[in-house]
Amino acid sequence: MSDDVGARLRALRTLKGISQRELAKRCGVTHSSLSLIEQGKVSPSVSSLKKILDAIPMSVGDFFTMDLESRNQVFYSVDELADVGSGDVIYKLVGANRASRALAFMIETYPPGADTGREMIAHQGEEAGVVLEGEIEITIGADTRVLSPGEAYYFETNVPHRFRNPGREPCRLVSCATPARAF
Repeated sequence: MSDDVGARLRALRTLKGISQRELAKRCGVTHSSLSLIEQGKVSPSVSSLKKILDAIPMSVGDFFTMDLESRNQVFYSVDELADVGSGDVIYKLVGANRASRALAFMIETYPPGADTGREMIAHQGEEAGVVLEGEIEITIGADTRVLSPGEAYYFETNVPHRFRNPGREPCRLVSCATPARAF
């Protein structure tokens, strides 16, 4: 039991990005005691464990039922980015395999003359992006502007919008949209 509690506590603390010293300070337990618990050399009392978990914060029940082994993929190689674009437009979606994705983070590529379609797009949420290479013409409602490398945008996506590359070079940009639409 003590090995399981210690390993779970270490995994939880690491997952939350809290150092051993910081957690010991927060909960009023000595650093050496916390270290011994995490190593499985000492089994904490229920009250000590509750005191430690209150500093995270997490309930004792959640501590024992939380799945610390099942983690979502964190890093992605270029070939692991799913292309969810259509036509000539390429949308490389980061984290397409995450079931509970809260946002859509993409690297978008628009060849010369490519666009999101003649019809304006509108949906609930927000979108932001930064142009990395080339130019992109963005129409949001009645406003149109051509953005160059380093320039950015941020808007509410319920306003009809459209993207088009008017240049002679491909345009690459990085964007983020919420909520994560089903790509």
